[in-house]
Amino acid sequence: MTDRQKGIACAVTGGVFWGGSGVAGQYLLQEAAFATEWIVTVRLIFGGLILLAMDAMQHHGEIFHVWQSRRNALELLFFALFGLMAVSYTYFASIRYGNAAAATVLQYLMPAFMVIYATLRYRKAPSGVQVGCVVLAMLGTFFLVTHGDMGTMSIPLPALLWGIGAAVTGAIYTIAPKRMIREWRASLIVGWGMLIGGVATVLVLQPSFLSGTWMATSALALSYLVLFGTVAAFGLYLNSTKYIQPSEAGVLASVEPLSAIVLSVVLLGASFVAMDFLGSACILATVVILARVK
Repeated sequence: MTDRQKGIACAVTGGVFWGGSGVAGQYLLQEAAFATEWIVTVRLIFGGLILLAMDAMQHHGEIFHVWQSRRNALELLFFALFGLMAVSYTYFASIRYGNAAAATVLQYLMPAFMVIYATLRYRKAPSGVQVGCVVLAMLGTFFLVTHGDMGTMSIPLPALLWGIGAAVTGAIYTIAPKRMIREWRASLIVGWGMLIGGVATVLVLQPSFLSGTWMATSALALSYLVLFGTVAAFGLYLNSTKYIQPSEAGVLASVEPLSAIVLSVVLLGASFVAMDFLGSACILATVVILARVK
């Protein structure tokens, strides 16, 4: 394989793994009756520990130097609490009340909220393309939620609200660590963010350690969620940026919602109509368009 083919393969595989994590989460939440708080705690703590261990092996154990700066410490705490912990909880809460496919697509409203943030933050009017993308994302949400009928909702209201929350916190998760990742490295920053976010979930939400129905399938789903849906997906995505541009990797990784839809149909027996696919296409189109805009 050429370097470019390696990059494309890594980005797409990472996106598919991320999509599968939502389906695994739906099974654990709806079929095995695990608590949202418990799943978030396990995913973040174990994912963070594994990422930090991998980073320590690659960089001779230098994982604590980032804490020597007060600015880094404050930004890491903000990223962990309002980024990673918040986006993880809102995403899985949306799945609990709805389904993995819809929650994953709603989370991809994130670029639209990033455009709004940039407009307010820098007090600069968005470009015509950016405005068009926000409108396209809203139109996609309308199709996904109502199937074109203002009088009905195809997605439960709590699932919609939590999904929008996942998009907002996803924007925070994307924006907050940019300086630290440039100064240090993504595996270190995200590893610490996951670990801190997981510990904070325990302290704030106090999940029960006897959550859910344990059987072979639930253990398999949880293992997939941590190892493939978190650690492997993140590692593959990072590795892809060695061979292709980050903007390209971001577009390719947006196969995540598509894989969530396909896996939901195949593994969970979910059903989707034309309006669901139309709404998803509108939302994902914003990712592709904005990735090409400087």
